[in-house]
Amino acid sequence: MSTELILRIAQEAIYTILIVIAPVAGVALAVGLLVSIFQAATQIQEQTLAFIPKIIAVFLTILVCGAWMLRYVVDFTEHLLGNLSQFIG
Repeated sequence: MSTELILRIAQEAIYTILIVIAPVAGVALAVGLLVSIFQAATQIQEQTLAFIPKIIAVFLTILVCGAWMLRYVVDFTEHLLGNLSQFIG
């Protein structure tokens, strides 16, 4: 295995990870921002108020996007394993 090949595989893996976590991270960021604005506007400083909506939103996002996320990771894995002989040889 050459260094270039290892770097390309690592780059594809990192790209896949970033694409897969983007919906969940984006929803968590948006919900966190909305809760923070709500807390600042109402001066409610309850710690659990920040976590519960984010947990629910992330869970719902995984329910909605989970099949797509899994398919993306499976496609990456199939591509990697399918070309394994090329990588080794």
